[in-house]
Amino acid sequence: MPEELIRTLKYWYGNQINVVRWSGAYSTPYRLESGVRQGGLTSPKLFNLYVNALVEELSSTHVGCHIDGICLNNISYADDMVLLSASAGGLSQLLDICEKYASQHGLQYNAKKSEWMVFQARGSSLSQTPQIKLNGYPLNRVEQFKYLGHILTPDLKDDTDIERERRALSVRANMIARRFARCSRDVKITLFRAFCTSFYTSSLWVNYTQKQYSALRVQYNNAFRMLLGLPRFCSASGMFADARVDCFYTTMRKRCTSLVRRVRVSPNSILRAFAERFDCLYVYHCDMVHVRANVEILF
Repeated sequence: MPEELIRTLKYWYGNQINVVRWSGAYSTPYRLESGVRQGGLTSPKLFNLYVNALVEELSSTHVGCHIDGICLNNISYADDMVLLSASAGGLSQLLDICEKYASQHGLQYNAKKSEWMVFQARGSSLSQTPQIKLNGYPLNRVEQFKYLGHILTPDLKDDTDIERERRALSVRANMIARRFARCSRDVKITLFRAFCTSFYTSSLWVNYTQKQYSALRVQYNNAFRMLLGLPRFCSASGMFADARVDCFYTTMRKRCTSLVRRVRVSPNSILRAFAERFDCLYVYHCDMVHVRANVEILF
């Protein structure tokens, strides 16, 4: 990198002054001693440069989980990091690497916000597990964890996350119906598309009960009926076709297809390992989503 650019960044970060505004009043100015600028265009790349050595060191140990010979022991998104290991000993080894890196680079992990979970094999359960520590502080073992908005459970079932999305859909639909009750039909349909068809992380749902999945579908249909003031028992397929809005099954098919397409063209080696496996559980699930939807249409 040019020396002038390095000096500019060094001066910039060495002379940052912040204030806090509250109800029109300003606090005493103070210096920002650590971290990158929130919302800054250079912040993501600077942070990546800062933690890249940690990611490389973790991956080079080859301790943890493997997919087709590819080591997958850490997943990072901004400052959220997940460590993956097939044993408690391997997890402790990865944590030791993180502790040493933090000590050398002026970082400090918040052990109170760090948790660990055991993903159980089918038909087995672990009543006793060794203690996992971070900086000498015992971490809590949890039975449910939300990572980037998606709820994970030890049995890897998606019922809990589907219920999260069902509740969120109910809140959004009620908000739209209440605030925009006097708007035109076209405006309501546009709002429904924007706020009620996203189904965050729905393309990751693979293992769930039909009861929970159907509950979300019913919530989706009822939300559209409520917004447009349609009768409770009117035909779901008919009302969506008339409004030119995707029904529940069409939305799910599009979500799955979009994710599979992006995974198959991704340059990421781990994602390619999934995409090239014809026996991949997720690819099979996407095929079945199309099959089930076609059966529903036929009957």
